[in-house]
Amino acid sequence: MQKKGKSIFCKKEFHEKYSYSGKLGANYTNENTMFTVWAPTAEKVELVLYGTNPYRNERALSVPEQVILMKKGPNGVWETDLNGDWDGTFYNYKVTTDTVQEAVDPYAKAVGVNGMVGMVVNLNSTNPNGWELDKRPKLDAPTDAIIYEMHVRDFSIAKNSGVEREKSGKFTGVWQSNTKIPGTNITTCLEHLKELGVTMVHLLPVFDYDSVDESKPDTPQFNWGYDPQNYNAPEGSYSSNPYDGKTRIKEMKQMIMELHKAGIQVIMDVVFNHTAKTEDSNFNKIVPDYYYRQDKNGNFSDASACGNETASERYMVRRFIIDSVAYWAEEYHIDGFRFDLMAVHDIETMKAIRHRLDTIDPKILIYGEGWNGGSSPLPKYRQALKVNTVQYGGLQIAAFSDDIRDGVKGSVFKLEKPGFINGGKNWEENIKFGIVASIAHEEIDYAKVYKKMKPWANEPYQTITYASAHDNLTLWDKIQITNPNEEENVWIAMNKLCAAIIFTSQGIVFMQAGEELARTKVKEDGTLDENSYASPDSVNQIDWERKIKYKELYEYYKGLIQMRKTHKMFHMNTAQQIRSNIHFIETGYSNVVAYSLNGQAVQDLWREAIIIFNSNRKSISIPLPEGSWNVVVDKEKAGIDSLRKANQLIEIPAISACVLIKDD
Repeated sequence: MQKKGKSIFCKKEFHEKYSYSGKLGANYTNENTMFTVWAPTAEKVELVLYGTNPYRNERALSVPEQVILMKKGPNGVWETDLNGDWDGTFYNYKVTTDTVQEAVDPYAKAVGVNGMVGMVVNLNSTNPNGWELDKRPKLDAPTDAIIYEMHVRDFSIAKNSGVEREKSGKFTGVWQSNTKIPGTNITTCLEHLKELGVTMVHLLPVFDYDSVDESKPDTPQFNWGYDPQNYNAPEGSYSSNPYDGKTRIKEMKQMIMELHKAGIQVIMDVVFNHTAKTEDSNFNKIVPDYYYRQDKNGNFSDASACGNETASERYMVRRFIIDSVAYWAEEYHIDGFRFDLMAVHDIETMKAIRHRLDTIDPKILIYGEGWNGGSSPLPKYRQALKVNTVQYGGLQIAAFSDDIRDGVKGSVFKLEKPGFINGGKNWEENIKFGIVASIAHEEIDYAKVYKKMKPWANEPYQTITYASAHDNLTLWDKIQITNPNEEENVWIAMNKLCAAIIFTSQGIVFMQAGEELARTKVKEDGTLDENSYASPDSVNQIDWERKIKYKELYEYYKGLIQMRKTHKMFHMNTAQQIRSNIHFIETGYSNVVAYSLNGQAVQDLWREAIIIFNSNRKSISIPLPEGSWNVVVDKEKAGIDSLRKANQLIEIPAISACVLIKDD
């Protein structure tokens, strides 16, 4: 179907005439509520009021109690001011263009079950006790972050999570205290996070998404949530009462507050690059075609590979994204944002988001995927691609390093192809590239980095250093597939080596929930699931029993995290510090990377360190500089305590890491 958007909405005159900077949405006080919606192409807009009980049944709205014709205001907005206290009243907009469509207010802060209707809300009434005292846990620098990526449902849905059944899979299940595997003293969920030592949790989408039927809370349903429906309201399936617009808000705030009390910051995964629906999305019902890019024929383009892509370069789209991010940061005290398919957005929008968040708290973190899912009419030089990170200058906007990810374990697209840790060859320069967080360093041969990748980060806080995330195979499953005939102790060695590389590398470190427990995703037919976005709980849930089975691996992660948090040399703040204080050591071995770290330059109590990674199937010997050295990481253990002394020569076992600290 031909679209008109290309000819109308890309014109400068349209933006000059209709760009609007005033308040939008249902702006509540106990004396009146002002409803304002931007619909510049509408012939008529009506406010549809449903009272406080809007549903005829779970999937159909009742007959409206009132329909009020809205007045046309400046710059394409329509307005209605209602006197009285409208808290808890459900409403929609009915917009007449070429057709008549009813839509949920894109700025709705609360919604009913399944997000079919917006709700006026007194946000003060959604604050849990003590909310006004909630503060962000301290994080001095972005590179101090240790991010743990988790999904609200899979975190506590397993029966062995120790979470009460009515709370499992919910916001309340995330923060239930003192949870343990039943019949043991092994901690789970929040207690596990505190014990592990991570500084931030990255929550897969928690805004209202489309795929789960919230009216059936007792029916097992699962989705990652990358199908946005209502951007400014929490997902109802994670609440104890999805019918009450306030309950989901209050319970999400409580979760954030309890995580903050535990010293853990909260990152929100945001998906502004596309919407679950296109023709029938709330955006498109209100201003047909405006919010989405079109191709040269005027049809919806699809750089998200999900049916559409939003046009962030258009003023009111950019404004909506900035408004939404700022709202979550201010109202919910969110500490960071991860942008799904960030390269679908234009660079100027990402800069504008950073500048807006800086006015709230400059320590709020921003990062995202520096790629997209398909071609876009937005020129590549304008896309927030990983390689365009250099255009941010010194701004804290980070991209995931697929260079280190694929370097350590092999391609995520070629399942059986190994990387450095699991039998691949010629990955040394990739590992070095990851160690310095993708910045320029004169001791790296960029011609030997995979795809001859050049430095793309100006500063280490612009790089997310990681090995696995929710997408693709888990780290454990990738290791199994690349080495199917090995014994499990070899897989564990490979996993440990991977973790040692990631947690001693510069940048902002990130891990997938359960990676420390050898997380696996096995389908009913016994095959491994590399795309579990809608797979059942049996595939996605964290199996806490694995913390017992893989205790040695868990303790290794815990020790690496303790070491990283304690010693600044592993997460320096600037590119110049890295260039001056990391020097690679030529060992004469292939499949080995070694380097020295000068900790004294960043006021670390460890003055000097040597780090060695050996991915060979045999041990190697490396001469040491003069003096006595303490081994704090080896094949078996990791942490901050000396495991043994070394002088002159150190033997590094097969498939292992070694961290040595100069004995003062």
